[in-house]
Amino acid sequence: MSGNGQDHDGHGRSLGSVLSGVAVAVGCVLFLGGFAWGAVQYKPYTVPTQSMSPTVKAGDRVLAQRISGGDVRRGDVVVFNDPKWANVPMLKRVVGIGGDHVTCCGQDGRLAVNGKPVDEPYLHGAKASGNPFDAKVPAGQVFLLGDDRLVSLDSRVHLDDAANGSVPLSTVTARVDAIAWPMGGMLARPTGFESMPGGISSPGPLKLLLGAVVAGAVLIVAGAAYGPIAGLARRRRTRATTPAGR
Repeated sequence: MSGNGQDHDGHGRSLGSVLSGVAVAVGCVLFLGGFAWGAVQYKPYTVPTQSMSPTVKAGDRVLAQRISGGDVRRGDVVVFNDPKWANVPMLKRVVGIGGDHVTCCGQDGRLAVNGKPVDEPYLHGAKASGNPFDAKVPAGQVFLLGDDRLVSLDSRVHLDDAANGSVPLSTVTARVDAIAWPMGGMLARPTGFESMPGGISSPGPLKLLLGAVVAGAVLIVAGAAYGPIAGLARRRRTRATTPAGR
């Protein structure tokens, strides 16, 4: 023992306490920061109908990233609210943007955008539409279809409108990133639109947010557990070094 009454073990305990405190502090920042960032980036929605089946089903709880109209890409599953449709939040897939010529169906039963057939593996059914259609999308608008084209009430129902069934980009408020309940994971980006100008969108920061929350929880638990574990270890060492009969 040194003259000031502190040995190597005492110094070790002091350093360990500091590190455990730092771990708890960093963990709290990551945990709470992840939730706060998630609340800013994402909004939950409950899917009201079967129109987007099998991608998302009625009653599914989804997480949609808040975006502006300029972030919309072909293939995105978006949340929008157009008073001319229903004046309630709806989910549909963007298949055409301003300037596109969207048609259906060719001899192979596929949707075509600007004359290029699109692979749509997410469809419920083999054909892209039960009825043929031909629409040009005005600038600043998007053309929207459900994945279950047999039941979906979408842009095809509004083809006689002035905008050929499309809705303004300003009505789009969010892009669906994942199915939260029942847990379905991240929504796959459709590759059928990948080669078109502008490409397809990238996934949002949801995985990063979840990683921050999990890492924060681990650090909080590990830091908080250090004190009791270290105290137990010290008591065991004390009993082991105490002479018998003393």
